Formats: sequence, structure tokens, C-alpha cells
Amino acid sequence: MSTWGGPVDVTLTGGRVVTPDGVLDRGWVAVRDGRIVAVGEGAPPDGPTTDLDGDWLVPGFVDIHCHGGGGEAFTNADPERVRKAAAAHRRHGTTTLLASLVSRPIPELADQVSTLAELVQDGVVQGIHLEGPFLSAARCGAHDPAILRPPDPDSVDRLLRAGRGTVRMVTVAPELEHGVDAVRRLVDNDVLAAIGHTDATEAQIRPAVEAGARVATHLFNGMRPLHHREPGPIGALLDDERVTVELICDLVHLHPTTVRLAARHAGVGRTVLITDAIAAAGVGDGVYDVGGLEVRVVDGVPTLAGGASLAGSTLTMDTAFRNAITSCGLSVREAVHAASTRPAQLLGVDAGEIRAGLAADLVVLDAEFKPREVMSRGAWVKD
Repeated sequence: MSTWGGPVDVTLTGGRVVTPDGVLDRGWVAVRDGRIVAVGEGAPPDGPTTDLDGDWLVPGFVDIHCHGGGGEAFTNADPERVRKAAAAHRRHGTTTLLASLVSRPIPELADQVSTLAELVQDGVVQGIHLEGPFLSAARCGAHDPAILRPPDPDSVDRLLRAGRGTVRMVTVAPELEHGVDAVRRLVDNDVLAAIGHTDATEAQIRPAVEAGARVATHLFNGMRPLHHREPGPIGALLDDERVTVELICDLVHLHPTTVRLAARHAGVGRTVLITDAIAAAGVGDGVYDVGGLEVRVVDGVPTLAGGASLAGSTLTMDTAFRNAITSCGLSVREAVHAASTRPAQLLGVDAGEIRAGLAADLVVLDAEFKPREVMSRGAWVKD
């Protein structure tokens, strides 16, 4: 019998293993040298084992939209504080993470990107997501409207150069000047172009999708609402089979029925759960800085000081996963696809599923879908 803690070569046995083909009720997963080498049901192969005693075993969560956690934001210039933010989410099962940055002046944002690029190369985070400053002032949410600007070629290129290949996704409001051209520029540089914080009509969304935009940044939030005579971005993005939709499943940003309707229409191939978490995730209520704006967290809900606008969340992916099942009506397999498989596919990483050949990124969940243990690249994550 192996013990929790540190790198292991072990076979995890007796769990409810969620695989791409179904749930193995008494399944086993063999881990060697940080990778999954075999998956089966019944008698495990010879060697050290750990009995999961009927717990769920799911692939590590993949969060493509997260601003911080553990009291720290990814905007911080101190690498150790960035590591702390990433570690806070890893303890909750997020084994692959994009570091999201909020709107700042281009020179300042370029410096933040350059700092994070080194941490991407070190494997602390998988890549960088720029949520701004190429957003609509009319749908700015918790972004400083004075900083927002069109995505002119020089600004886009400067940020991509600062990232040295580590910028993986950029959110753009396509109705802005240069908006559709920016989408093409991003796609040509192998960057995911996302549409969000937009006041566009459906007619303004269509050219951006044709140009290669493939992600809807936190669908419903920060965009022109759905109307029966003007579908706007929500209708256009949700109904286009080429677009994957992000859903913040904290039960605050979206009602459970809204999550269920969106997930049912988009299907498992186009639904992604995200946190949009700020530094307060895993910490608690208090006052935080988000992109130079004061944010107050009360009862776990962050809002801009002096206003009612939501300013990210305090969500972790394990809670998003659990909410999707227990409150929104998704099946366990649907929730696994939305929290792990589809986002991993978007990023092109060797994770997101429990099958031989992939990285041993795994989460052990109890009967209530709360994490017991987390494995990252074949090593148990310590508290």
C-alpha cells in the first residue's frame, strides 16, 4: 500500500474511474513516471497499489480563465506570489491553468506578460490569457473603462512579443476598430481568439467567428443580453458549432437553469467550466485590488466598491464541477468533459482525460464530489 504525498509509481484501485468511454465502477489506473500507463477494471496489475475505496477518480481540472487565488493575483511581479496563487488552485484539483490578466495600459501589461512568460516556461502555469484591454467600455464590467482601447496591430504585436509564445488566449470585443483584423492576427499566431466584454450585435459577431474566433469569454456575462429580436453575441456564439462557451458555474454569475440550457445546447464538445477567480479565491471576504479597481468580497461574492458590478469570483474548479452536477443537472461525465477534457483540447495539452499515454493529472473525489487528494504529473499535491 502506498502513502499519500510526493511522486509515486502506483496503481490506484477500487475507484469509480471516469474515462472517455464511461465509468468503471471498480476501476484501476496505473501511474508510472508521471504518466498514465494503463486503465482497467477488476484485478489490477502487480505492484504497489492505493485503494480508493469507492471514491470518484476524475482527470485533473483545466481552468482557462483565472486571475488569481490564495490571496495573490497573477498580475504580481513577484514570482513566488504567482506560484502561491497557482498552488491555491492546484490544491482544489486544477492541474492545468491559464493565468488571466485584466486590462492595464499596454506598457504595464507587456511587463506583466513578460514576467509570467518565465513562469510558463517553468511550468507554474500553462500559458497567459489577456482579458483586455481590447474590450467595450459599454460592457466593461470590472475593467477600468479609461484603459480600454481598440486592438490596433502595434498593441497586439507588442503583447505577443512580450509573451514569447506563452500568450495562449486573448479576449476581444470584435465591434471595436481593428477588432476582426485582430482576431485574424491572433489566429495567425496560434493564439485562441475569444469574444467577450462586447456590445456587438449578432451581425458584428459573425465576421469575427468567420475570422477564427473560437471561444466565448464567460458567456452571458459582460456582453449585450440575448433578446428575441436581436440575439446579440449570446445567440450568435451559443448557436455556432465552431465556438466553445465558457460558463462561470458559481451559481452567482449564472442561474443553474441558464447553465443547464447553455450546456445542453452547446453540448459536451463546446462547453467549458471556468472560475474567473480573483485573489480572494480560497481566502475569504475582504478588500482586494483588481486591475487598479477596489473590489469588496462579501459572503464570497466580489463586486466593485461603490457599485453592483460583479468583479470575478471566489470560485475554485472543484466547486464549479460540483455545482454543475448537483445544482445544474449535468451528469458526471458531462461535468468531466466541461471541467477537464474540452479545455485541455482547446489548449492542446496531454491531459484532461483518464487514458493511457496522458499525464497523470488526477483528482480523487468523495461521494459528494469534494476533493480528497490531487495528483499532478504523477505526484501527490501536498496541502
